[in-house]
Amino acid sequence: MNIAILSRGEKLYSTQSILRAGLEHNHVMEVLDPLQCVLSIENDQTVVRYQNDTIDDLHAIIPRIGASNTYYGASLVRHFNTIGVFSVVPAEAILQSRDKWTCSQLLSKANVPIPRTILGGTPNIESLLSNFENNTVIIKVLEGTHGNGVILAETFLNALSTIETLNATGIKFLLQEYIAESKGTDLRIIVVDGVVVAAMKRQSKEGDFRSNLHRGGSSEKITLTHDEEIVALRAAKALRLGVCGVDILQSNRGPLVLEVNSTPGLEGIENTTGKNISKCIISYIERNR
Repeated sequence: MNIAILSRGEKLYSTQSILRAGLEHNHVMEVLDPLQCVLSIENDQTVVRYQNDTIDDLHAIIPRIGASNTYYGASLVRHFNTIGVFSVVPAEAILQSRDKWTCSQLLSKANVPIPRTILGGTPNIESLLSNFENNTVIIKVLEGTHGNGVILAETFLNALSTIETLNATGIKFLLQEYIAESKGTDLRIIVVDGVVVAAMKRQSKEGDFRSNLHRGGSSEKITLTHDEEIVALRAAKALRLGVCGVDILQSNRGPLVLEVNSTPGLEGIENTTGKNISKCIISYIERNR
């Protein structure tokens, strides 16, 4: 098959890992920069051009769409879908997973457990905060990634001043309960084609509450409980993602989904678990194309 990885970073670990896996399976692989693709509709036909050449020979795409290019990247995926190219994640799922509130709504609809979450935006800030009874609260901008735009407000005054700033600048955000018993850890679980293929536990560095590895956190391979695995699979299904990373907090009331990532980084979890996730992604395409 002819398979394209949609990525602005050809030399990034995840891109190269998928590229190698595809070549090892004897597929014709290429990397396309999404922002170099020109989308058009001509004579009632959907057309994608790359460096002035029309792309009409692809069988499948693997989107690695960065947060700053979400809209254009999703439009590109939709354009390819229109001409019959298989994608491991659909355009709408990319858009929905990137918006934290939309993601929370879809998880709730599917009865997937998440921390208590409230959409910000109302001018009555004190009413918003009263829902958390003066406890520590997490404030998240709706489209932040990699731990950016996530703020820990330990006091009412901290939360109040942060929300006032966000409101003044027109930044959309949500409030979420702080799960103290997780102690700066979470689980990163990779789901491919409805199966958990790898899982690790991440620990934040001292002085931080965010466990992202590129923020200095550490990781270890783990074996999931039955409940943790089921929750991860339900989250992936709720967002209709063939490939995704599901972040789960271990709480006193069971596993809670923190986030679902449509373009999970592979370096940390492949190195931690020794699992070739890229090979799983290629096999998924082979089974479904």
